[in-house]
Amino acid sequence: MALQTKKRWAQLKVGLLAISSLCILAALIFLMTSSTGFFTKRSKVYTFLDDSAAVAVSAPVRLNGITVGKVSDVSLSGSNQPNRIVRVTLDVDNNFLPSIPVDSQAALAAENLLGTKYINIKKGRSATPVSPGAEIKSLDTREFDDVVQQGYSTLASLNGIFKKLDGILDAIQVGHGTIGKLLSNDELYNKVIGITDETRRVIAALDSQEGTLGKLMHDDSLYTDLRGTLARVNTLADGLQQGDGTLGKLLKDPALYEDTRATIADVRQMLAGINQGQGTVGKLLKSDDLHNQLQATMGRLDMLLDKVNNGQGTIGQLLVNPSLYQNLDSTTREINGLMKDFRANPKKFLRIKLAIF
Repeated sequence: MALQTKKRWAQLKVGLLAISSLCILAALIFLMTSSTGFFTKRSKVYTFLDDSAAVAVSAPVRLNGITVGKVSDVSLSGSNQPNRIVRVTLDVDNNFLPSIPVDSQAALAAENLLGTKYINIKKGRSATPVSPGAEIKSLDTREFDDVVQQGYSTLASLNGIFKKLDGILDAIQVGHGTIGKLLSNDELYNKVIGITDETRRVIAALDSQEGTLGKLMHDDSLYTDLRGTLARVNTLADGLQQGDGTLGKLLKDPALYEDTRATIADVRQMLAGINQGQGTVGKLLKSDDLHNQLQATMGRLDMLLDKVNNGQGTIGQLLVNPSLYQNLDSTTREINGLMKDFRANPKKFLRIKLAIF
C-alpha cells in the first residue's frame, strides 16, 4: 500500500513538473514574441478606415514607428460614410496612452510593398492625450491602395524584364548573338586576343618613342611649339580686341561698321533694281527683246561659223584651201627675205638723186 502511494506521488510530481515546464515555456514564448510585458495593462481605442487592406488581428500598432500595442479586432462598422466602413480596434498600452494626443492620425502602413500591414499613428501636437475608448481619426487609405497597386504593376514589369533577361541569357549560353559567339566561338575569341596583342604592341611602340605618334607624345619640342603657337594666337586675339589691324578695326571701328552697313544697303538696292529690270544687267535678265536679239545674234554667228567651216568667204578659204595657205606662206617668206636684205644693205634700196633743171 505504501509502495502504491509513493508511485502515485511520483507520478503526481512528474505531472506537476511537466505542467510547470509547459507554463514556463509558454511564458518564455510569449515574452519572446510579444513587445509588451506579461502583466501590461491596455486600453482600447478605435479608428475607422475605408478599406482594411488585409490588416490582420494582432498586427502591430505603432506610434511614429514605435510599437505601442496591437490590433485586437477588424470588423465592419455598419456605416456607409466614406472612410468609416471598417472599424479597427486598437489595444494600446496604458504607458503609451498619454503620449498620443487627441489630434493624432492613424493610417495603414507596410514594411514593404508585400509586407505585413500595421497601423501607424502619427503623433499630433495637442496637449490633451487620447482617453480609453476614444476614436483616433484616420487618413484616407485610397492613396495607400494606389501605392500597393503601383507596387504590383512594378513587380509585374520586373517579372517581364527578368523573363526577357532569362531568354537573353539562354541565347548567350547556346552561342547566339555577338556575346554568345564571343563566349562559345574559339575563333572569335582568338581574334579578340590577337587584337588585344596588337593593341599592346602599339602601346609599347608609343611608350618607346618610336614612330610618329611616339615622338608626338614624348617630344618636348612639340609641346614647346604648341605653347608658342597658343601664345601667338593669344597675342593675335588681344590685338583684335584692341582694334589692331584690319580685322581689329572691323570689330572695333564703328565708322567701318557703318560703311559696311551702307555698302550692304547699296548692294541690296542694286539687286532690287536688277530684279526690277533696271540698267543693263537688269534688262539682260528681265527684257525679252534683249533675249531675242541675243538669240538672233547667236543664230547669225552660228550661220557664219557654218560658212567658214564649209570654206565660204576669205576666212573659210584660208581655213580649207591649201593653195591659199601656201601662197600666203610664200608671200610671208618673201617679205621676210626682203626685210632681211633691207636690214643688211639699206643703201641698195635708198638712193638720192639730185637734178638741176
